[in-house]
Amino acid sequence: MRGRACAGAPAAVSAFPSRGGRGPGECRPRVPPRRCWPAAIQSQLDGVRTGLSQLHNALNDVKDIQQSLIDVNKDWRQSINTIENLKDVKDAVVQHSQLAAAVENLKNIFSVPEIVRETHDLIERGELLQAHRKLMDLECSRDDLMYEQYRMDSKNTHDMNLIHTYFGDMQKLSEELAKQLWMVVQRSLVTVRRDPTLLVSVVRIIEREEKIDRRMLDRKKQTGFIPPGRPKKWKEKMFNILERTVSTRIEGTQADTRESDKMWLVRHLEIIRKYVLDDLLVAKTLLDQCFPPHYDIFNRLLNMYHQALATRMQELAAEDLEANEIVSLLSWVLNTYTSAEMMGNSELSPEVDVNSLDALISQNVVDQLLSKYMSTLTSNIIGWLRKALETDKKDWIKETEPEADQDGYYQTTLPAIVFQMFEQNLQVAAQINEDLKTKVLILCLQQMNSFLTRYKDEAQFYKEDHLKNRQYPQCYVQYMIAVINNCQTFKESIISLKRKYLKSDMEDTLSISHANMDATLDIIAKEGCSSLLDEVFMDLEPHLNELMTKKWLMGSNAVGTICVTVEDYFNDFARIKKPYKKTMTLEAHRRVVVEYIRAIMLKRISFKNAEERKEGAERMIKEAEQFRFLFKKLAAGSGEDTEGLCDIIEAIAEVIKLTDPSLLYLEVSTLVSKYPDIRDDHIAALLTVRGDASRDMKQTIIETLDQGPSQPNPNYVPIFKEITVPTLTVPKLLK
Repeated sequence: MRGRACAGAPAAVSAFPSRGGRGPGECRPRVPPRRCWPAAIQSQLDGVRTGLSQLHNALNDVKDIQQSLIDVNKDWRQSINTIENLKDVKDAVVQHSQLAAAVENLKNIFSVPEIVRETHDLIERGELLQAHRKLMDLECSRDDLMYEQYRMDSKNTHDMNLIHTYFGDMQKLSEELAKQLWMVVQRSLVTVRRDPTLLVSVVRIIEREEKIDRRMLDRKKQTGFIPPGRPKKWKEKMFNILERTVSTRIEGTQADTRESDKMWLVRHLEIIRKYVLDDLLVAKTLLDQCFPPHYDIFNRLLNMYHQALATRMQELAAEDLEANEIVSLLSWVLNTYTSAEMMGNSELSPEVDVNSLDALISQNVVDQLLSKYMSTLTSNIIGWLRKALETDKKDWIKETEPEADQDGYYQTTLPAIVFQMFEQNLQVAAQINEDLKTKVLILCLQQMNSFLTRYKDEAQFYKEDHLKNRQYPQCYVQYMIAVINNCQTFKESIISLKRKYLKSDMEDTLSISHANMDATLDIIAKEGCSSLLDEVFMDLEPHLNELMTKKWLMGSNAVGTICVTVEDYFNDFARIKKPYKKTMTLEAHRRVVVEYIRAIMLKRISFKNAEERKEGAERMIKEAEQFRFLFKKLAAGSGEDTEGLCDIIEAIAEVIKLTDPSLLYLEVSTLVSKYPDIRDDHIAALLTVRGDASRDMKQTIIETLDQGPSQPNPNYVPIFKEITVPTLTVPKLLK
């Protein structure tokens, strides 16, 4: 080969031209000196020689590998028959493996009944760890035997069933042990206080079973075989039992029903609150130490309790709850649950973050409950107010006087009952949120507005019934005073209620409603005062009819009787609260003066001479002073001027008393200037009573006064406009 390689050298040389060579058309390089050519050629020849040597070695290696592959192929073809002949050996190996497993578990196989009894006794004695150890040994023996049988003949169900039947009692033991475990789990919060080691044992058993489950599942992936009853999933079952236990504990706290106890829901919710808080505190401080960290037992229990509570609250919300029950439920769900009394308890922190807890019931359900509550509350308030008014009306016809407050003012229980009811509902609403409290306040005041209208009507009916028979009811005056005083109490209570429960920025919302209520209350009080004065003047009527008569002129004591009667009534009217008492006094004063002037304008008497005129005028002045003294006494402490009205009587007396008829025009014009609402018929009637004015004089005075300017006092309160003169008019007098 070397000879051939050498012989071919010239060809090789020609195949690898030197760097100095050039192709066709290339520029011819500078020719090195002739003495360098042998060295360059020698270097190229050495390189070619090395390459040929390496190619020769590679060719030899390829031939060796080719020969080895031929030998391997030959050996493989010869071994096929040998492998087929080893099938019996293979079967023998499998049988040997099965027999080895049988031999290994032979002791357990023969002692299965005995181990079952021992395990059963251990379970009954509560030695759960030892019982589980024996149970695992039995299961291991059965599983190994079944696995070997499966490997030998997976379709041989007869032998599989035989093994399963032989170890049949073992499954009962497993169930019996599981039953004991679940009993401990169900009572875990109690067990952890009394015997935490028992709970730890249960957890260890469950952990063992979890490991076996994982091992069996891994083997199933590899071989397809898994023993009967696997995976047991005892850890999953444990949490399911805990969840059912929590749900049962929440549901089992309802000890009463609405029929047996009106406060059933409040009691139910309070028991839930106490139980849940106690359980979670135990779970955090004790239970958490009995479980491996990866169980995260406290957070799992927290979630279970939250879900159970959410389910229970939704069930309660779906019931036909009464108004107070809706408030109790919402207050508990929205406030109590996250408060320091429950989930916000400092001992549960920081594991429990109330801000991260989901709502127990949805906002939609909350809105539905609030809507139902407001609807029910509206009906209830209307019913309560109607009942309160009916009860108050029954008091009005009693034969005993109404009660008096600490200041001696008559009153009934109506305002206290009404506003106590409002207060209770507002306090309840405040337990939920500010928005509901405001809505309830608005509702209460709206219904109060309607109620006051009914109250006004009932007071009017009360007066009308009394007028049919003034002897009945016996304490009419006292109860009408109580009605008037109630108006002031209502006013004060409304202001107090708004100040206590209404935000300042909501004041404008109720301003119109408040003004309407105040106006209605003033009307009720005013009508009540008017009713009482009507009562007074019905008794005064006989004595008022004596005024300005011959009997009066001859010395009748009618005014004295009037003053005594008014004062006697005002002894009762002293039980009227301010400012209505002051209004009452002023109105009584005005009406007495009006009736006195009306008696003058009725022309019951016409003085015959100056002596009678003087006597009558002096009597009028004296009686005006009596009235002034009376009403000054009645208005004591009020700071009101009570003399102005009586001045009218004295001014009229001066007209009557005047002795010079020529000055009559001046005196009458002075009267008219002071009291500009006096009419022509009033002047005519006054001149008729005087008795000495001719028709021409009356006509002249009236016509002259009509032409004169009128400049009324801006502070003057008209009084003559409500005094009617008899039908005998001025034109008839002038005919």
